[in-house]
Amino acid sequence: MTSEQNGFKGRENVLLWLTAIFVGSLVIAAVLASKIIAVGSLAVPAGVLAYCVTFVCTDVISELWGKEKAQKVVLSGFGAMLFVLVLIKAAVIWPAAPFWTGQPAFESVFNLTPRIILGSLIAYLASQSFDVWAFHFWKRLTRGRFLWLRNNASTVVSQLMDSALFILIAFGGQMDVVPLIIGQWVIKCAIAALDTGVVYGLIWLIRRNQPGYALSS
Repeated sequence: MTSEQNGFKGRENVLLWLTAIFVGSLVIAAVLASKIIAVGSLAVPAGVLAYCVTFVCTDVISELWGKEKAQKVVLSGFGAMLFVLVLIKAAVIWPAAPFWTGQPAFESVFNLTPRIILGSLIAYLASQSFDVWAFHFWKRLTRGRFLWLRNNASTVVSQLMDSALFILIAFGGQMDVVPLIIGQWVIKCAIAALDTGVVYGLIWLIRRNQPGYALSS
């Protein structure tokens, strides 16, 4: 196998790992979202940290593999989330073994309401698609410079979109949603600011160990 073939295989393996982390974080974020946690004085869904990981993955994929590849990963994540939600629902309604007494606890954790499912799917597809588009918009505008700017500019707006859509659909009419939207968005923006270094580090590490990447457009 030539060095060029080895390089291509290595890059594909890196993309596979990033996609796996993306899908795993996305799925567990949807499962954890039914619990509201306190972060200081802010109230946010428990899946907030896992969901923020997905934006790191799409930003790295967008930078190194381009817009089309990132959009395919977003769509694959949507399909995976649909499939997992169907499996979760099947597990909840499947009759338990006579000797098993954990059904009430199992249902309390995994019996996601249709509103949470719908909110997760709509918010995900809208915000992730916008994030990929905005990342490349800023990349063209800055002529490939200032990765920190496009990483944060795309994420801040897409996270607001995600927070508002999900909270309004999942919890609207049940509680005061404004503090939840603001709390989730503030936490996500703080994480986005902190993960800029992670995005830079991952891109540097991948380029250093897998030479041959050209700047994507």
